[in-house]
Amino acid sequence: MKNIKDLKLLDLKKLSSLNQPDLKKELNNLEKEYFTTKMKKQLGEVKQTHLIKFLRRNIARIKTLAKAKWYNLD
Repeated sequence: MKNIKDLKLLDLKKLSSLNQPDLKKELNNLEKEYFTTKMKKQLGEVKQTHLIKFLRRNIARIKTLAKAKWYNLD
């Protein structure tokens, strides 16, 4: 599990510079991390429950950027 120091809010400029495959890779990584964190919370193994909200928001941010790139709304 990552610590709070390791998880940083992904900069929009950095994310918007990524191409579609890189965004998809980043999205997959965040979704896996979100799933494992959520399952560990259900088992009572996670003390940092605020990470779930953090991961969910980053996933939504990446999906929004990917959709904007798909429709060429840069």
